[in-house]
Amino acid sequence: MKRGDTNMTVKIEKRTMEDLKTLQEISIETFYATFKDQNSRENMKAYLEKAFHLKQLEKELSNIHSQFFFAYYNNELAGYLKVNVEDAQGEKMGDESLEIERIYIKEKFQKHGLGKYLLNKAIEIARECNKKKVWLGVWEKNENAIGFYKKMGFVQAGFHSFYMGDEEQTDFIMIKTLNH
Repeated sequence: MKRGDTNMTVKIEKRTMEDLKTLQEISIETFYATFKDQNSRENMKAYLEKAFHLKQLEKELSNIHSQFFFAYYNNELAGYLKVNVEDAQGEKMGDESLEIERIYIKEKFQKHGLGKYLLNKAIEIARECNKKKVWLGVWEKNENAIGFYKKMGFVQAGFHSFYMGDEEQTDFIMIKTLNH
């Protein structure tokens, strides 16, 4: 696979409770790969066990205000997206907002444009739901992601705390205002 591969096919499909175990596996794999080098083993283990416990993911999948999507690259599971509206949002951003809680791509599929596909899917959902803003939290030290979101029209509008195990970290809140 090369960047800009014109033979790639990307599919984005909504997931259900039937995908619970696969969702857990890709969540742990992608989160761990993304953040393992910047966090202690203990904090990483504590976070993964809490955030991606089957009961927690089951609760998230059953919330009518949250949606999960898997991205497939040439029919292989490559990443996923989670979006929230209404009271499922991690911050009180109002009824006119949609939160992108997670965009994660497996390491071997990064730099192939999948993040853009998933981000555009979230924006499409926001427009379908007549939302005026899309927002997300991104770790202040994740410079690649911050650069990507800026390139996609997001601006920093604040920050909030994120806990990795017992360590408090800072996420930038970034917002994109939609033109309908």
